[in-house]
Amino acid sequence: MRVIVFFDLPTLTLEDKKEYRNFRKFLLKRGFAMMQESVYSKLALNTTVANGIVASVKEHKPKDGLVQMLVITEKQYSKMEYVVGEKGSTIIDSDQRTIIL
Repeated sequence: MRVIVFFDLPTLTLEDKKEYRNFRKFLLKRGFAMMQESVYSKLALNTTVANGIVASVKEHKPKDGLVQMLVITEKQYSKMEYVVGEKGSTIIDSDQRTIIL
């Protein structure tokens, strides 16, 4: 499974910018990888883990702005089409439990 977080946060005041930075740092510390600006994803082994990730993001949400989450299977994620641009090669995308590097 994969949890995808989409967010659009205000950056008008210094406090808004601080909340933006703190939320982004929270996502990175929790193991989310940036797919594109304001779109982050994280792998989850099963539905229970995905629900825990969702609850954690809800606990650390900023007070203003828009934060959305989507939980999908790896099979659904692998069917994503790249209309413009190329798939990044720094992240291993696999639904296998064991990956030999």
